[in-house]
Amino acid sequence: MAARLRYLALGDSYTIGEGVPEAGRWPVQLAAALRTEGIALDPPRIIARTGWTTDELSAAIDAAEPLGEYDFVSLLIGVNNQYRGRAVEQYAREFAALLARAVGFAGGRADRVLVLSIPDWGVTPFAAGRDRQAIAAAIDAHNGAARSLCGRRGVAFVDITWASRIHGAEPAMLVDDGLHPSAAMYALWTASALPAARRLLA
Repeated sequence: MAARLRYLALGDSYTIGEGVPEAGRWPVQLAAALRTEGIALDPPRIIARTGWTTDELSAAIDAAEPLGEYDFVSLLIGVNNQYRGRAVEQYAREFAALLARAVGFAGGRADRVLVLSIPDWGVTPFAAGRDRQAIAAAIDAHNGAARSLCGRRGVAFVDITWASRIHGAEPAMLVDDGLHPSAAMYALWTASALPAARRLLA
């Protein structure tokens, strides 16, 4: 019997799934989808909390050490950097360090790390009265930095921002706070991430 693969998911509210049942979180959905395809991936160990920025995630990883090695690592972080108005340059530095740590947790294998883009919360009802174009531009800048860093390290980068922009204002795609995604939105993210995850774990 083949050994089960270990999965570490790192992030913020989007990874812990603020407001959704555990089964609705996108890393949990992704692991379940891969298992249906015959990839023996354990449910993820999740290190994530609503509101975390890049430096706060890094501190939480420090507190959780030693984490050991995993067969698969996902990373989705940065929306709270943007929300708090922090510079993209600071995000890029801190994201690069987190990316290096993620690769380390994957046993040095960049080909076992998956990064998801930051969704655009500016389309949600929560953002009413704010400058939605400015939010979108800032999200794009953060994602551009992350995509570039992933490209340099050979890490898979999956764009899920499109899904948030097309469907992010729909009531069914949000939990009751009018900001965080529902399990239905996370299912769209899972569908986008599945081909890359399948390829990495094949």
